[in-house]
Amino acid sequence: MEASKRVSSWSVQDVLDWIQNCYPSLVGVLQKAVMKHAISGRALLRLREHHLHLLGVDAEDRQQEMLQDLLLLRVQEEVGELDDICSECFPA
Repeated sequence: MEASKRVSSWSVQDVLDWIQNCYPSLVGVLQKAVMKHAISGRALLRLREHHLHLLGVDAEDRQQEMLQDLLLLRVQEEVGELDDICSECFPA
């Protein structure tokens, strides 16, 4: 997965790579669910606490950690969108 690639354009494999990188201990739990439900970057950005539970992340502390990381991904996505808007309005 490219560092500059927007999360919203991540493939299922990119999501699996992110999980492997950030949560290697959860790969076994999440890999099947991500593949079964075809969770792409767009879907990843919409996950909430109850989704994590349904996907097999039962430990509340782990859920909170993932939710914080997902929030960071959402913020990065928003900043990228704002950069795009600004570059369209104010070309260099």
